[in-house]
Amino acid sequence: MLAFGINAVIPGADFAMVLRQSIAHDRRAALFTSAGIATSILVHGSYTLLGVGVIVGQSLLLFNILKWLGAAYLVYLAISALRSPPPKAPESGDLSGARRGDLAAFALGFLTNLLNPKAVLFFLALFTSLVSVRTGGDVKVIYVLAMSIMLFAWFALVSIFFTTPSVRQGFFRFGRWFNRVTGITFILLAFRVAIAQQH
Repeated sequence: MLAFGINAVIPGADFAMVLRQSIAHDRRAALFTSAGIATSILVHGSYTLLGVGVIVGQSLLLFNILKWLGAAYLVYLAISALRSPPPKAPESGDLSGARRGDLAAFALGFLTNLLNPKAVLFFLALFTSLVSVRTGGDVKVIYVLAMSIMLFAWFALVSIFFTTPSVRQGFFRFGRWFNRVTGITFILLAFRVAIAQQH
């Protein structure tokens, strides 16, 4: 669990997405994105426990399909960031579309984590060392749930910090440079995913 906690706080695609949601949108969007990421962990944990993760981890074809889907999705996010208007503080009382954007924010986080092939490999490595044939099914489920809760708690804290008014105002001053930097970051992350190798 310590290994998972350390991996969770290392900045990557998930962190970049929550940061962008916090600055470009609001705390609500960032929290729903965090929930999407945490829910994706339940999917990763479930198929790993069912043995599907081993198949993906050992099949070069399936691994490459997941890898290129993940890279393509990150490039799409990069293009969207680069084409977006500069982030700015919403006008007082303007809550239009907040509820409608909840599902979109959730899906954004869910897909960002789900299509990351490194998450597949990490879960395989983690569960190989953490779970044995003698580990009970209920304990395995507790492991997965604990990881999901831990990840949501971390990104909820990230969301709260980056949506603090003083912090957001600092990012707003960057204007379009914020979009350019986040767009380039997603491109670099896409490159990292594209060159990922099976181990």
